[in-house]
Amino acid sequence: MTNKVYVGGLSYATTDKQLEDLFAAHGTVESARVITDKLSGRSKGFGFVEMSSGAEAQKAIQALNGTEFDGRNLTVNEARPQEKRSGSGGDRRDGGGGRERW
Repeated sequence: MTNKVYVGGLSYATTDKQLEDLFAAHGTVESARVITDKLSGRSKGFGFVEMSSGAEAQKAIQALNGTEFDGRNLTVNEARPQEKRSGSGGDRRDGGGGRERW
């Protein structure tokens, strides 16, 4: 059991501190972070909380999944490892056309 928890269904106004306080009632919170859009800075409506142990994470999941927080129903479960992203990336010096232009 991992000690990292995914939290979905957050209000766009939820702060890192509010998320930390919510989970602190269920164990020691190592970190709490609401994920925001890089360009706008606006919340994406989900976040991650890292508890001090897997047992505390499981306790928080059982206590908070499906509960209401700030007018929204939360989805709380074990965080999955981030999937490697595919697709375009790297250095695109050819202007994005896919062919070298000489």
